[in-house]
Amino acid sequence: MKIDFRWAVAALALTAAGCGKQDAADSSAAGNAAAPAATAAGQDWTETVATTPEGGFRMGNPDAPVKLVEYASLTCPHCADFSINGSPKLKANYVRTGKVSWEFRTFVLNPVDVAVSLMARCQGEGPFFKLVEETYAEQKNWGANISKISNAEITRIQGLPENQQFGALAAASGMDQFYRARGLSKEKADQCLGDKAGLDKLLAIRDRGANQDKITGTPSFIINGQLAEGVFDINTLSAALDKALGG
Repeated sequence: MKIDFRWAVAALALTAAGCGKQDAADSSAAGNAAAPAATAAGQDWTETVATTPEGGFRMGNPDAPVKLVEYASLTCPHCADFSINGSPKLKANYVRTGKVSWEFRTFVLNPVDVAVSLMARCQGEGPFFKLVEETYAEQKNWGANISKISNAEITRIQGLPENQQFGALAAASGMDQFYRARGLSKEKADQCLGDKAGLDKLLAIRDRGANQDKITGTPSFIINGQLAEGVFDINTLSAALDKALGG
């Protein structure tokens, strides 16, 4: 993958304009998120996370009657809106009870996305969803750091060996420190950021999304194998999930 880091510096602005299919950000306000539903007697399925053969991370009951897949970019503001305003209700009302499983697939849109996604995935299943939530919550802050990277620094990064470039981009944006504060050691981060197999897995997820699942914007949702048209926030997603559940 040839990396154009001059484009990467502008990537967040470009992503803000084009990542989502809707005309506006998530229409559901944070105050509209439902309070966590009482957990039925038995297992809290939000505590069960596993990797999937497709390269995603699945939270919930693997035998849930409704299987939800979300394709999302970690640099996408619309995806951040859904994470902040929608995912608490999704987990409380659908995943926790075992009715719906939720698989998150990182749909990378630019080199910044790749660097952040490699670090978010680096510690495996346990912390993944929490790290994604925190990454989205701080997206505006670390995104601003990207726009401040100088042309000289971009030139320096571009001249590094390919397996060091994503690590240098993570350092320039401050995201290496962000993840280090959340348990990711420098040694492990360097390994993940320079791992060609990890990069290839991200690109395979993106290619599957674009070519097989017909993803044209983020966030996008697939319910029981079918692309959910017109679903982009928690209100439209809830309606689609209720329909799939027979409600």
